[in-house]
Amino acid sequence: MARGDLLLALVQSGAGGDDLAFRRSAEALIAEEENKKHNVLASQLTDALRTRRPTPTTNVTSLARNDAARGLFYEHEPERRLSELVLPAEVRQAVSQLIEEHHRRDLLRSHGVEPRHRLLFVGPPGGGKTSLAEAVATELAVPLLSVRYEGLIGSFLGETASRMETLFDAVRVRPCVLFFDEFDVVAKERGDTHETGEIKRVVSSLLLQVDRLPSHVIVIAATNHAELLDRAVWRRMQLRLDLPNPTRAGKVEWLQAWSSRSGVSLGLSPRTIADRLGEVSFAELEEFALDMQRRSILSGPEPDSTAVVEQLLKQWSSRAHVSEE
Repeated sequence: MARGDLLLALVQSGAGGDDLAFRRSAEALIAEEENKKHNVLASQLTDALRTRRPTPTTNVTSLARNDAARGLFYEHEPERRLSELVLPAEVRQAVSQLIEEHHRRDLLRSHGVEPRHRLLFVGPPGGGKTSLAEAVATELAVPLLSVRYEGLIGSFLGETASRMETLFDAVRVRPCVLFFDEFDVVAKERGDTHETGEIKRVVSSLLLQVDRLPSHVIVIAATNHAELLDRAVWRRMQLRLDLPNPTRAGKVEWLQAWSSRSGVSLGLSPRTIADRLGEVSFAELEEFALDMQRRSILSGPEPDSTAVVEQLLKQWSSRAHVSEE
């Protein structure tokens, strides 16, 4: 049986003529059934909801939109856990609270409150924004849907906004994390005189679609250029988190945790490696660790870990942005 609070909200909104509230309640009900693997019932409810639209060609249009939506995002089965990431304390606390809200959404809804579901991650490239989005999806046991801009952005007037509507229609009836990397591509400041009217229409359409999403769709937007985002984006995001490059302590913590998980000896102390690597992102730190693991495997059953890491540190010291101290 479906939860009583959703059924009550469905009846109340339907009886009161509140179409938006009715749709959100119905979508939440469908999402719950999908989560329980009641796929046949979820499909029937989805079809029934779509037939409410007052046009005889709605079903054909909906099917066409579903087919078109397949090229608008990549679907991933997330694997990273929140416990594996090195995060600022305030970021970890904020994300943990959001995850708790979704795990205990029944309690929140019994008080007429929905869990937060709109997040903005800001930080330099390789700072862990994508990894954190994946970790949120893992902790909530939902798929990660990464938006494909090459499929979303069209060259004709109105095409991008139309595809955006198709994207949001396709994801709104399933629990998921919808991830917009490089969000400034589609959410630029509308007051910028250098931007075209088409871009401004796209931003307006995007913000409207985000507003209408039910809470079981967690929207995570990430950007390296926060200054380019439209001001209205900031107002709509319920969590705005800064993910900077790792500190020395963060690099040491990451190396220690990685060595423990992988079973690969570091050869040198984590502090020495962190200092000699210099200014690197988490993505570069992971790349270095994987290089170390490869060389250790290829060096035989009893590799000289110190020699392996020394050789790699010399190679990394020649990279343009790293100087060996």
